Amino acid sequence: MEAIFTDEVHAIQEHIAKEIGAQQYQIWFRNAARLDLREDCLEIAVANTFISQWIQGHFEKPIQKALQVVLGQSRSVRYATDPSLRPAARSNGSVNHSASARRQNGPAPDEPAGRRIQPLKLKLDSFIVGAKNELAFNAAKTVVQQEKSPFNPLFYHGGYGVGKTHLLQGICNEIAFLRPQSRWLYVSAEDFANQYVLALKTRKLDAFRRRFRGLDLLAIDDIHFLSSKNAMQEEFLHTFNSIDLAGKQIVLASDAHPKEIGALCEKLVNRFVSGMVVRIDPPDFDTRCRILLRRAEAMGHTVRQDVVEYIAGAISSNVRELEGALLKLAAYSSLVGGKMTLAAAQEALSEHIARTDPVVHSSDIAACIAEFFQIKPADIYSARKERTVSLARSMAMYLTRRFTKMSFPEIGKAMGNKNHATVILACRKVEEALQRNSQLRWRSPEGFRCVPAKEVLDRLIEKIS
Repeated sequence: MEAIFTDEVHAIQEHIAKEIGAQQYQIWFRNAARLDLREDCLEIAVANTFISQWIQGHFEKPIQKALQVVLGQSRSVRYATDPSLRPAARSNGSVNHSASARRQNGPAPDEPAGRRIQPLKLKLDSFIVGAKNELAFNAAKTVVQQEKSPFNPLFYHGGYGVGKTHLLQGICNEIAFLRPQSRWLYVSAEDFANQYVLALKTRKLDAFRRRFRGLDLLAIDDIHFLSSKNAMQEEFLHTFNSIDLAGKQIVLASDAHPKEIGALCEKLVNRFVSGMVVRIDPPDFDTRCRILLRRAEAMGHTVRQDVVEYIAGAISSNVRELEGALLKLAAYSSLVGGKMTLAAAQEALSEHIARTDPVVHSSDIAACIAEFFQIKPADIYSARKERTVSLARSMAMYLTRRFTKMSFPEIGKAMGNKNHATVILACRKVEEALQRNSQLRWRSPEGFRCVPAKEVLDRLIEKIS
């Protein structure tokens, strides 16, 4: 059937451009897609299925809004393939959106822009947003959508498996799509350190610095790895300053707040907290359910709601544990030739769930104790010796020893690089106070408080749990 309603199509295009912005429209619609309004649907012709999936996944709402405004009603959208169409970004070089735009590492300053490298695994559009990570996700979208980010650096911190790496890789993938000529790099702090050592040994320090300091986006995971490594901290500080002064973006991830990373130089801490620091907590029950459903769909499985709720209710620590449980259930069901029923889940995952106790991190303990004593978490890691801070720090050390497998030196390092003897003394003082059930006295914003030691401990354990 011939395409009709030419004027309406132009109006729809204008509304879509207004909704998604001129840059996005230029890349994905102008000369890259052809819109035909038919009697029963809106047909969008694109070069390949990859582009149709991208438009469908990212611009479905703006398209429907444009249809509603122009036609006064929503209408189904159908996609067709026309190899003669090409995305606008292809005209400026050999960049291919389906292969080279999503690059694991963007080209270094002295590398050709069209270099083809495998894409990173994790993408923003596969990130499940919930109450505990909504701010972190919105910050990532802001970095992606604005060429000049309002905050630099963007610093994520939280426990294991809560989505920090997912967001870092997602930002890099999205930047590669929207600005294909951007120079970007995603590495772990350990990889940064290894490359630095290699550059020193091979006398190629200048090449190393050109590679890292000439980037438009630098994303570094597990930045806490640089703790106690003074030479590497100094090198990274200069790298940070070079990128920041050039108005480019830095995104970092760590398992702890910058002020809670032991043996990190004050200059780096100040740089990190000068941007936006976002904590990511483990997902809530509803988000865990949606993560399981999305993961099952990606695996090609249909999982009943009662099974999803059973797994989500039993495992609350992190996403990796959830996915591991789902994979085990899928494998079990395949081997025994049965369905993923609740009984099968209880049978297959009994040992897995029994071994998956919630993990408590020292940073979580410190945060809970700081909230209880109404001080800042950073005070616990400081050298301050006021009564309230000292008591809170002692409790943090004692409960970290109780709830984790950390040694005294490890606790000292985590608590602001304190000596292990300080940790031992703090633990002994708390134990003695508990044995006598002494009255613990500290200053709060409302005035002095005096509470029995056992009662304080019970409240703190309840808060941590």
